[in-house]
Amino acid sequence: MRTTYPLTSSFMASENKSIPRLEKTANSQQLIVNGKPFLILGAELQNSSMTSAAYMNTVWQKLVDTNINTVLGCVTWEDIELTEGHFDFTELDQVILGARKHGLHLVLLWFGSFKNGISTYAPSWIKKDVKRFPRAHLRKAGGLLETGDVVSIFHEEVLKADIKAFSALMRHVKEVDEAYSTVIMVQVENEIGLLGDSRDGSSTANKRFSEPVPTPFIQHLSTKWDTLHADLKRNLQVFKTLAKSSGSWEVVFGKSQQTDELFMAYHYAIYVEKVAAAGKKEYALPLYTNVWQNYVGDDGDNAFLVVAGGGGAPGDYPSGGGVSNVLDIWRAFAPSLDFIAPDIYLNDYSSSCAKYRHLDQPLFIPEQRRDEYGARRIWKAFGSYQAIGTSPFGIDTLEPETNPFTRHYGLLASVKNIVLEAHRNPGSSVGFFFDELLEDGRDPSPPTIARFADFEVTIERSFVFGKPGAGSGMLIHLGDAKFLLIGWGFQAVFKSLSPKSTFTGILSFTEKIVDPETGKLTTGRRLNGDETRSGKFCIMPNEEPDYGGFPICVTIPARTMAAEVEVYSLEEGSGDL
Repeated sequence: MRTTYPLTSSFMASENKSIPRLEKTANSQQLIVNGKPFLILGAELQNSSMTSAAYMNTVWQKLVDTNINTVLGCVTWEDIELTEGHFDFTELDQVILGARKHGLHLVLLWFGSFKNGISTYAPSWIKKDVKRFPRAHLRKAGGLLETGDVVSIFHEEVLKADIKAFSALMRHVKEVDEAYSTVIMVQVENEIGLLGDSRDGSSTANKRFSEPVPTPFIQHLSTKWDTLHADLKRNLQVFKTLAKSSGSWEVVFGKSQQTDELFMAYHYAIYVEKVAAAGKKEYALPLYTNVWQNYVGDDGDNAFLVVAGGGGAPGDYPSGGGVSNVLDIWRAFAPSLDFIAPDIYLNDYSSSCAKYRHLDQPLFIPEQRRDEYGARRIWKAFGSYQAIGTSPFGIDTLEPETNPFTRHYGLLASVKNIVLEAHRNPGSSVGFFFDELLEDGRDPSPPTIARFADFEVTIERSFVFGKPGAGSGMLIHLGDAKFLLIGWGFQAVFKSLSPKSTFTGILSFTEKIVDPETGKLTTGRRLNGDETRSGKFCIMPNEEPDYGGFPICVTIPARTMAAEVEVYSLEEGSGDL
């Protein structure tokens, strides 16, 4: 069913007819929407929120008030193809219309064959016909096989059906939205992989497992060895030692759960590639898939029970999904996906960002924590890893007044053009965050030290006489000795890198005000004195600094959260001393 949209000013098509795309930069890619670089200040809805246009009408304005510009929400296979071969996009059309009316973009999440490692969003005619759409089987103690709540990727019928449905979706989105670019990206499946076992134990899967490893797979690992992710190399030591150029999976890689994971990753990537390629043929929007990471490892940031997140061995997290130790396999064998995106909940945020910039792929974080702990970390993604966007999960069940992203996205929205320009100049910015002090007073967040041209800058928690608060932001090198500071709760100390320098000082420190219409910076107050701790460093204070009972308020509250500093260095000879 096709919806006709009224051609009022609110619904006029963009004058630029180019569809959303990714454009290469020096060491990454930027998302281009309506002909201009676009920074996704995104948020993902609860799992099934977007199945109801009526429900979405109750939350659109909340999303706008939270300073979100892009909403991530589901399109489920069971909703659009209730009866095989009959597609109904009525709800989706109304959702697209609602987003467009509120000036919001959409990233559609295709819940097709797989969602969180299982197949619960597949239509009933898929679920009930086990002969035509066989299930994966999980190997249990005593040689028992358990039927999984997930279709097997080793049978063609479900793949053909998924291709048909996803193609119909992409074709329809092109028909109703190509002229508007409300929809700017599409996620193919959701957190793919097998839960409950390291590989499918069905007879068909076992047969594939015993067959020779596909030659292109072995060739890729061999010829690309120097550029493979370090996490993958650690799992390939047996492969390197055996040096087998052919044989079954266990002959080439040895008998282990890691071999099972390699096997599943290859076949999941091939499966998703066929779905993605068919969809992209209909409408060439940027496509990606997301990853449920292993929450138990050297990069864990997890004080919760494993059952709450899932991790440890393949199968505890979805085996075969695009975790860092099989990321190269996904990149090589699912080329129609523009990137692989990490969901970051219980892993170290900075480490995850770094891992998924592998081979200069763009960084997008489609799911992450929605609390203040998560919100302050987005500055690291944007400032240090040139992220094209971030997206806290479960946004529609928070209120703008108490949602921490309202504040963070508000500031980012005002400086987005400056941030995007920095992304086009590698090495020109750094992001950082400072968490709350621990109960015993220890500081969990070390300073960030970076070098730009002739200066080293140390970014540390903002000075106060009382209890230091949390903070976050980014620093952008504007050229020569000028820097832009954005954020709150930190201070920047500059030092010349010249061995002849005897003094580094602050030449000027000016508050900047962002013009809401043009996005350009104008000058507010000229800061000095207490605002620089008498010339020692540039303070970007919190909105309510703790004076600790000290009677003199030397730390002013934050106002615009943007300031420009120019520093200088003196070089004195023996005659000057």
